[in-house]
Amino acid sequence: MKILLNRFIELLKWPVALYMLISLPAYAQSLAYFQFTNFRYLALFGGFFLFFISRGMMDSSVKTSMEILAHELTHAFFALLTLHKVTGIRIAWDNSGGNMSFEGEGNWLITIAPYFFPLFGFFFMIAVSFYTHFAPMNLFLNGILGFLIGYHLDAVGSQIHEKQTDLPKVSYLFCVLFLPSANLWTIGSMLAFNSRGWEGIWIYQELIANLNTKNLNMAMNFLSNLF
Repeated sequence: MKILLNRFIELLKWPVALYMLISLPAYAQSLAYFQFTNFRYLALFGGFFLFFISRGMMDSSVKTSMEILAHELTHAFFALLTLHKVTGIRIAWDNSGGNMSFEGEGNWLITIAPYFFPLFGFFFMIAVSFYTHFAPMNLFLNGILGFLIGYHLDAVGSQIHEKQTDLPKVSYLFCVLFLPSANLWTIGSMLAFNSRGWEGIWIYQELIANLNTKNLNMAMNFLSNLF
């Protein structure tokens, strides 16, 4: 089963990259549909800016250790999702890097996951879902989500550089095609969750599909008028 899943994921690699490239305008356009003036988003932006304030006060070695740990845990999470047994996680004593080992050959999704998937944000969203079964959503939780969005953007930005060994494994071309839209999808989904929970994320996916259809029709009309 694991081998078949790996083969299937590998078959999806370039179609997914192409879809993300085509969807880039839709992901950018979708940001205009959020009501950023309501209190939930004001609290979220407060948490977002608080992260960057606290970032300057944080010990650099602690920050680096957290980023490396989150990076390797994200690799491990996607390895488990794709039915691989994780055999170990190692972080270098000097914070120069880390390593996650697993059984099997792996796939591109395991390799690229830390560069678009907000592991801490994802588990916080799950925790919020449990919390809101017993109490209403509050601005403090919106603020924490904003803090985690800031952390995600900062972590991704600091991890993408020429010495990063993961990126050549999937190819730089794939990274250019996939990562911009993948991160916009991540941020858009977290913004949608901030307003309407998991229902908001499904609505957001429908919005992207509608925007893609609209953009495709506009492109087809432009080409038909051109020729």
